[in-house]
Amino acid sequence: MAQNINVDHFRNGSLIPEARTNEEWRKAGDNHLPAWCYYNNNPAHGEKYGKLYNWYAVMDSRGLCPTGWHVPTDAEWNTLIGYLDPSYNPNSNGSQSATAGGKMKSADTQYWLTPNGGATNESGFSGLPGGPRNYDGAFNFVGNYGYWWSSSESATADAWYRYLYHTNGFAGRDYYLKRFGFSVRFLRD
Repeated sequence: MAQNINVDHFRNGSLIPEARTNEEWRKAGDNHLPAWCYYNNNPAHGEKYGKLYNWYAVMDSRGLCPTGWHVPTDAEWNTLIGYLDPSYNPNSNGSQSATAGGKMKSADTQYWLTPNGGATNESGFSGLPGGPRNYDGAFNFVGNYGYWWSSSESATADAWYRYLYHTNGFAGRDYYLKRFGFSVRFLRD
C-alpha cells in the first residue's frame, strides 16, 4: 500500500482497542494486548499519518489486514530495500541503505521537516514521518522519523521494523519492543 493504515477494526469486525492515556497504552503492552492510537491522541494526525499500532495489534489472530493482504515480513522489507538499493546488505553496514530511504520518502515538504534529504519517492511508497509512541506512552519525532512494523519477531519481546529519517536518504532496519507504537503498511498476498 502507498499509505499508512488507519483502521480501528480487525478483519473479523472486532474493535481494536484505542489507548488514549499513557496508562492504557502501558497496560496493553504489559499484557500483550492489541492497541492503537493517534499521534498525540489527535485525530488530525490520523488523517495525515494513519494510526500507530503496537505489535500485538499487528499480529493479532483476528487479522489487522483485509483478506488478500498481510503485514510484510522482515525478509519482504529486505527485498524492497534491496530492490531500491542493490548494494544493501541487511547483515552489514548497520542494517542501513544509504539511498533506498529517499526513494521511499514522500517529497511533500508539508510532512517532513527540512531538510527532507534525498526524498524522490521514485518507489511510490510515499513514506511519511508519523513518529512512534514509546512503551511508556510518550510520543516523539513526528516530522522527523517514519517507523513501520514488520510481522517478524527478533526476540520474545522485540520485533523488526524499518525507519526513514528526514535529514538523509537512509532506510534503516532495527528491532525494538513490541509495546511501541509504529505505523503499518500492508502488502498484497
